[in-house]
Amino acid sequence: MSGITIGNKNIGAGERTFIIAEVGQAHDGSLGAAYAYIDAIADSGADAVKFQTHIASAESTVDEPFRVKFSKQDETRYDYWKRMEFKPKEWHGLAEYAKQKGLVFLSSPFSVEAVQLLEEVRVAAWKIGSGEIASSDILDAIIQTKKPVLLSTGMSGYDEIARTVNHLRRAHIPIALFQCTSKYPVSVDDVGLNVIDELRNRFDCPVGLSDHSGSIYPAMAAMALGADVIELHVVFDKRMFGPDTPASITFDELKVIVEAAEAFHKMLANKIDKDTQAKTMQSMREIFNKSISVSRDLDAGTILAPDMLVLKKPGDGIPGSKLEALIGRKLVRDVSMKRLLKWEDVEA
Repeated sequence: MSGITIGNKNIGAGERTFIIAEVGQAHDGSLGAAYAYIDAIADSGADAVKFQTHIASAESTVDEPFRVKFSKQDETRYDYWKRMEFKPKEWHGLAEYAKQKGLVFLSSPFSVEAVQLLEEVRVAAWKIGSGEIASSDILDAIIQTKKPVLLSTGMSGYDEIARTVNHLRRAHIPIALFQCTSKYPVSVDDVGLNVIDELRNRFDCPVGLSDHSGSIYPAMAAMALGADVIELHVVFDKRMFGPDTPASITFDELKVIVEAAEAFHKMLANKIDKDTQAKTMQSMREIFNKSISVSRDLDAGTILAPDMLVLKKPGDGIPGSKLEALIGRKLVRDVSMKRLLKWEDVEA
């Protein structure tokens, strides 16, 4: 499998899972909130922050319906996208601030104009949302930049995924694919972890999960299965306003996932040979294994019978395999049930 590089981060086989924290529209149009999200994501230890770049006049009309009618101040979806817009100078500021905080800056474009804006901002790669997989105008604009593409597949079958992958590969664009289920939130029985391996086998590229469950468990399970990249929506609190809040995790939960990514990487990267491991465990075996002792205090001269011999810890005395050899032999000194039996305790 060929990996990809985003910024200074390598993604693919042998690498720690790349964690993308998705702000999306959680900033609710507030530039200050957007900066606060960058701070919190950096503090969590995630690798990248991702926004969405919406330019209302370039991507929408007043005829576009709300997916969920949540807004108390926007009469139409177009009005909402308009309120979510940041100016080019503001996007530049956010991108620069993210880089200063050690984060890869990403934002999904939803129009050719958004691609052009983000190219000026110098995004390190392109995240294409599930709804844009068939947007040839956006894809063609992205191809011109020659930057890697992270492609979500939440609304597509394998044929459509293959067409898009082939289109990108003909232009020599590095790609990674996300299993995604476009429900907000998605129940755990609809996450589709089996698709991760299927995408890897079919397309031989880095794969991962773009999760909308609002839970840490799908991401944890995906990492345990070897996912190369994880994307999750984040919010400061589950009571915050916004259409994606039910599909988001908190920053405390994000920190758990980042810690898990490091742990899973170490566990998957460091392979154990059981035979070698057994040899290094000899001292431990002696503590946990058992040796021959006596069931009660016995006097010198006692002839050992089966009911007098038992196995007790530790395992550095006479091994249990020698039990039959002791039956019928005479003790040459008193022995205590609190001690292991020794060869010098019995007649040669």
